[in-house]
Amino acid sequence: MIALTRMRLNGFVHGGRATAPLITVLAVLFILYSGGPSSASAAYSYSAACLFPILAWLAKLVLDTEPDAQRRLARLAVGPVREATAGLLAAVILCAGVCVLGMLAPLPFRAVRGPEPGSLEPSLPAGVLLGVLAHVLAVAAAVTLGALASRAVTRRILPGVAILVSGSILTVVLGLSDSIAPWLAPPVMATSRALSGRVAPSAVDLTVLIAWAALWCTVVLSLYARLRRDRS
Repeated sequence: MIALTRMRLNGFVHGGRATAPLITVLAVLFILYSGGPSSASAAYSYSAACLFPILAWLAKLVLDTEPDAQRRLARLAVGPVREATAGLLAAVILCAGVCVLGMLAPLPFRAVRGPEPGSLEPSLPAGVLLGVLAHVLAVAAAVTLGALASRAVTRRILPGVAILVSGSILTVVLGLSDSIAPWLAPPVMATSRALSGRVAPSAVDLTVLIAWAALWCTVVLSLYARLRRDRS
């Protein structure tokens, strides 16, 4: 499975598909961090929310890199579970690399600061840890959405693009504070709100966000696995 994951990563990078997402990521991070300093938890929560649709796009591109015939041969060689896991692992590795870039991007701009005197904002180390959590939750949700939009499930380009775009939009719309069904979307926006407040989120709030993300990803990945099994 490791060899299959490495092969997919090499195919994606050397095939030139990484260029457009990388340029988009750099543009988003430049716009995001060139406006002045803010607390670490707020800055990184905005970064995770802004990167989410790009990470989902990146995950779909990674999963779509391998030709259909080669994917079927890999399923026969290593089994359907290990073959599917290798694709998801490749997507997670690339998305995690983008998030590392997102965490380091504020440094040249000096866009991250500690708490203001007298405020209840998280300390700088705590803000960085909360930022890591925000990016981890964004990666999990983005890879899940990208997988559902991949060619192995949709078979054609247009339905995959429609799922990717509508899923990204609904994540924002359903994630608004006055949404009537926020649980239908991953907690990307809810995490951003919780981490960008003037007060550090409680352990209970963080636990709810983590459980929400885990449940959403489990349900959607189960749907992905079933559709992929029936259509591959």
